[in-house]
Amino acid sequence: MITIAILLALGLLGVILFLLFRIQSLNSIFRGSFNKRVSASNRINAILFLVFLVVGGGAFFWSFSDAMKDFVVPVASVHAVWIESMFWTTMVVIGIVFVVTHILLFYYSYRYQYQDDKKAYYYPHNNKLEIIWTMIPAIVMALLVFSGWKAWTKITNPAPKDAVVVEIVGKQFNWLYRYPGKDNVLGVAKHTLIDATNELGIDFTDPKAMDDIFFSSGDIHIPKGKPVLFRIRSRDVTHDVYQPNFRIQMHAVPGMPTRFWFVPTKTNAEMAQETGNADFKYEIVCNQICGRGHFAMRATLVVDEPEDYQAWLAEQKSFAESNPDLVAKAKANQLQLVSAKEEAKSVKEAAL
Repeated sequence: MITIAILLALGLLGVILFLLFRIQSLNSIFRGSFNKRVSASNRINAILFLVFLVVGGGAFFWSFSDAMKDFVVPVASVHAVWIESMFWTTMVVIGIVFVVTHILLFYYSYRYQYQDDKKAYYYPHNNKLEIIWTMIPAIVMALLVFSGWKAWTKITNPAPKDAVVVEIVGKQFNWLYRYPGKDNVLGVAKHTLIDATNELGIDFTDPKAMDDIFFSSGDIHIPKGKPVLFRIRSRDVTHDVYQPNFRIQMHAVPGMPTRFWFVPTKTNAEMAQETGNADFKYEIVCNQICGRGHFAMRATLVVDEPEDYQAWLAEQKSFAESNPDLVAKAKANQLQLVSAKEEAKSVKEAAL
């Protein structure tokens, strides 16, 4: 350990002495008492620029191609195809610009290295050149923005009327989800009605809520080839509904419902065959760091064939049917409220 420390100290001392010598040389140049303005290291550094361009460029392309299988997951929805097309179009454009500019950067550093017999050409301004390198990026950026806007408009347009509706609610630290019943309309939910059992605050005085199906755990089922509308909200802090295969990402914001609709194109079995993973599962995770238990916000999503989805849905009981005591309590509270209002009205009329 002591030997390593001594070697490091000697190495640092050598670097300091070298830098002091360079500073002394530069000082002599400024005073005009040193004829040679650059040393052989100038050419060595210029050559190293080319070496770095070749080696670094090769390493860049190798790492990108080698890691692609890990960061590009298979697409499994119609919307994912649109987003994938927009993403790779953008990547190709900025990739070309990146490669060309870096080749020129490193080549020019070599080509125009300082030499005693050369003098830099003073080129202050060129209107034509300024217009060209301003207009071309502006046009390219405008086209990229337009394609992004076009894809985003298709994604955020209102969902088809026959879309399967699933409400997803984030809370610390799990997902809650609810399906409308046969009426295909979600009932009213109020935060004042939330308790340990009724975690969404479903209002059972609303007739449309009586057939709603509620889950606090288990799989989320959706049909293949049918539009699916996720109605998203949060009970506490900002969460994020994220599913990479469908290219879904939408914030769950307290007090501000959001939505995202898509059309799944591959069942779990088809994706298992495509990926070679027999245990493949679609997962919905939270893409916001929402607290200490953030890691636990995972839900499994199952894409069924349409007939299998209908069979699964037919087997599910409504939340009201599974919790008759909550329904009875809600109706009793409603009767008490109505009686209190009528009594207050009678007192007011008697006072008049």
